[in-house]
Amino acid sequence: MTSDFMEGTGMTMQLRCSCGAVKGEMDTRRAYTRATCYCKDCRAYARFLGKPGVLDASGGTDVVATSPARVRFTEGFENIACMSLSPKGLLRWYASCCRTPLGNTSRDAKMPYVGLVTACFDAAPEAVSQAFGPAGRVVINTKSATAPVNATPLGFITGGLGILGGMIGARLRGDRDTPFFDASGRPLREPEVISREQRAALEQEQ
Repeated sequence: MTSDFMEGTGMTMQLRCSCGAVKGEMDTRRAYTRATCYCKDCRAYARFLGKPGVLDASGGTDVVATSPARVRFTEGFENIACMSLSPKGLLRWYASCCRTPLGNTSRDAKMPYVGLVTACFDAAPEAVSQAFGPAGRVVINTKSATAPVNATPLGFITGGLGILGGMIGARLRGDRDTPFFDASGRPLREPEVISREQRAALEQEQ
């Protein structure tokens, strides 16, 4: 992990799966943005996990985007699993012990992006909002929501710029470390790629 990862300074967000087997932490200083995504893929992923509390009332997933170099797992690494909704889709990481979602990454290890699902944050909602801003300030893919959601055009723009700027900054800093890939760029877990039929069934679930 990069040498400037903060420990014991109040600048970390603790990560924990619901059963406590997987634990970790995130350096909060350079989080890109917080957003709620209402796309069908994120919803299908939540249904694949079958984990209550991941989706909000309109079918959205609350995510904090950051560089993988800002994330590390300290316990239960053997319980971390990976799946994908298609052969070329995002890698979606979760705790196999209790099916708590952890984060989404590109298949490219060099891409300095992970969208951490806030369901794995070991903190009260107020503490998460204090660290990353309130939920709902940036919402995306609202047309796919299961109930009406007010779009945030300005938030969408600023959130997108935050992600782009954060990724550029991560590259300039040389943030190459990642807990999700090995030194050769291969995922540390072979992703389970579900079939088209499985994906279709997940998308149709209510």
